[in-house]
Amino acid sequence: MNMRPSFFEQRHSANRISYEEENAHHVLSKEIISLLPKEKNRSIVIVCIGTDRSTGDALGPLIGTLLSEKPLANFYVYGTLDDPIHAVNLEEKLANIHQLHDNPFIIGIDACLGKVKSVGIIQIGKGPVKPGAGVNKELPNVGEAHITGIVNVSGFMEFFVLQNTRLNLVLKMAKTISRGIYLAGISYNHANSVSPTFNWNYEDEHVQES
Repeated sequence: MNMRPSFFEQRHSANRISYEEENAHHVLSKEIISLLPKEKNRSIVIVCIGTDRSTGDALGPLIGTLLSEKPLANFYVYGTLDDPIHAVNLEEKLANIHQLHDNPFIIGIDACLGKVKSVGIIQIGKGPVKPGAGVNKELPNVGEAHITGIVNVSGFMEFFVLQNTRLNLVLKMAKTISRGIYLAGISYNHANSVSPTFNWNYEDEHVQES
């Protein structure tokens, strides 16, 4: 969890999309595609940071779980509800990823807190996420690109705020982000002539590989 609310807002390094925006996952997929490497031989690694022990901080593991249920060729997902990546094991997990993948392109995903008007906003852009930035923990930066979701309001008793974040909001944001990544993966693999992938079905949409 990055609890430094103005980290991306001040740098203006991220595009911002509301999860409630119509076709938000399509907008998100286009942003993701624009960040992905041109080299065909690089694995795309999605590192979803967070823990299921805190509702607000469960955004990353929820995204990881949704993506792991619908795998994509050349896309590798780390950090799920079953096997989360958090402050305690982050360095070890990153070391393992670099052992398994030669020169991977890593997208770091994390939850964060922000202003009242920004709750529900998904931020995506170049550069890493900085886990633990607001809790005085020295953790490694994660990724050449980042996706963060503002799940609640910062500024006061932030751990309590995280514990009392609505699961409904976190789940909806996780679905939007995972759909966006999945759509981007289909387009990216198609452009690079990678084998077809599985279907993605939700109650309100059907994404199929042509």
